[in-house]
Amino acid sequence: MLLSECLGRITPAQAHRAVEDGSALLADVREEDELRAGHAPGAILSPLSRLTEGAALPGHEDGRDLVLIRRSGHRSQQVAHLLVERGVTAVDVTGGMRALAAEGLPVRDAHGAAGTVI
Repeated sequence: MLLSECLGRITPAQAHRAVEDGSALLADVREEDELRAGHAPGAILSPLSRLTEGAALPGHEDGRDLVLIRRSGHRSQQVAHLLVERGVTAVDVTGGMRALAAEGLPVRDAHGAAGTVI
């Protein structure tokens, strides 16, 4: 999948497939408590609060596409723009974690059990 063909936004199903096949890294830009309650399997924590303070985005240097996710998708667009300013190409998931959960895609808590989106 070429994320550049998706015009900066991809569906939850596209994100799920890309993470499963190893072509993308999913960065959850919510805060730690939100991620613990429920996250997409394989997501890495990269809180918006740390990124706006200038923190590096972990793990994106390995050549995989970078996909951002947040609760509803709005703030992940802001993060995508922030990263583009830093020279990092990223797309965000349309509808965020809410859409991912609504489509029946897996959401796990910090212990690997079924999680919730807060």
